[in-house]
Amino acid sequence: MKALGEYEVWFLTGSQDLYGEETLRQVAADAQAIATGLDSAASIPVRVVWKPVVKNPEAILATCVEASASPKCVGVVAWMHTFSPAKMWIAGLQALRKPLLHLHTQFNRDLPWGEIDMDFMNLNQSAHGDREFSHVEERLGLRRKTVAGYWQDPATQERIGTWCRAACGLNEVRHLKLARFGDNMRCVAVTEGDKVSAQMQFGVSVEGFSVGDLSNAVRAVADSKVDDLVAEYEAAYDVAPSLRAGGAEREALREAARIEVALREFMAEGDYGAITDTFENLDGLKQLPGIAAQRLMADGYGFGAEGDWKTAVMVRVVKVMARGLAGGTSFMEDYTYHLDPAGPKVLGAHMLEVCPSISDGRVSCEIHPLSIGGRSDPVRLVFDAGTGPAIVVALTDMGDRFRIISSEIDLIAPDAPLVKLPVGRAVWRLRPDFATATECWLIAGGSHHTVLSRAVGAEMIADFAEMVGCEFLLIGADTNVATFKKELRWSEAYYHLARGLR
Repeated sequence: MKALGEYEVWFLTGSQDLYGEETLRQVAADAQAIATGLDSAASIPVRVVWKPVVKNPEAILATCVEASASPKCVGVVAWMHTFSPAKMWIAGLQALRKPLLHLHTQFNRDLPWGEIDMDFMNLNQSAHGDREFSHVEERLGLRRKTVAGYWQDPATQERIGTWCRAACGLNEVRHLKLARFGDNMRCVAVTEGDKVSAQMQFGVSVEGFSVGDLSNAVRAVADSKVDDLVAEYEAAYDVAPSLRAGGAEREALREAARIEVALREFMAEGDYGAITDTFENLDGLKQLPGIAAQRLMADGYGFGAEGDWKTAVMVRVVKVMARGLAGGTSFMEDYTYHLDPAGPKVLGAHMLEVCPSISDGRVSCEIHPLSIGGRSDPVRLVFDAGTGPAIVVALTDMGDRFRIISSEIDLIAPDAPLVKLPVGRAVWRLRPDFATATECWLIAGGSHHTVLSRAVGAEMIADFAEMVGCEFLLIGADTNVATFKKELRWSEAYYHLARGLR
């Protein structure tokens, strides 16, 4: 079963009636072979569904309208086997409401040099037809991804798969509901944002609830459900002695489980895919949700602390895009630095809510004091993140538009065990270097809350941003501050012009 096999991308092939039935039958057979090949590619997580060759404006429009209405279809891949006059595509492309990938390939990899005649040329002219098609794409100002390469090449398939995952993320955010318990942390700027604008652009609905709604649900949880979940904790984690049966803090573990059961039931009943809370609003809760938030994220839910609904949205989107990939994704916060000239490092963590999916090792379940929030000591999962390449991503509200910033990093082991830091934590180096990356992040107004993912790369986030029409900035190995500043200025001008007058 494919990781996102409940979704489809439709494979559309352009041609025209001019070539005759024999040629069109060959076009259809070749297109079916490509769609079947892509469908079987391990790097493409969705089903690739062949659609009959479109040869006239009516068929193109009908297929694009059908794709837009299909709940299973998350995107369309278009390829021109022959020449396909692109004026035929205008109405269909204008009607298309799903992401578009233009695949520039051809059926045959090699040319049969000694046998090429004009029949061969008329059939195998993607180099011709795709240029015609791309001209109209650009004239229409379509947001799309273009992938050039042989369809059986693993690198080509990998890029198509990356786009497919981004399309699944877009499909998710268009239907996402987020439950926000309490408001955001008082006087904090970066966790604020325009929820109406977010729903207009992304589709997500951010819905507020009193913490009393959650605390009432916590008190209604049956003891038998708490017993079952505590047993699950004991099977999955190294539980601290004080939290085990007969331990002095056993009831704190049961209370944490009670909160998790209530949260899961609340979210399932309301069909919510993400949540936020804040330590400044815990009315009726005995402890800040720690292990509950961590385990919800591990199961694919979005989460944002201190009411940060934008980061919660991105956690959920990236979780969906990363389904079936190794490495994990978590809510994260840049906390403090190790400024050794030989190699500066970032220590990321949060007071409780880091997802254990980013760890490669055994996770422990512990209880420790929390100096803020004014409640009982919360239960949490403690671990180190795994190592290797990763990204951090922030969705920020710039006032007149949203901006997605992604920074490429390399997760590393801490220099020494973090024995007195009882939270989920990660240590990383920045690309291209500490000064460049941090200066660019600050210049761009990037937040301290981020999504950290070992599972996806920056190209997938860029594809998602393109689909949703959101500004995207990448900080990576080739970044320098001077060029980045220019990019920011160009981007500012572009989005003002693109928005136009209202």
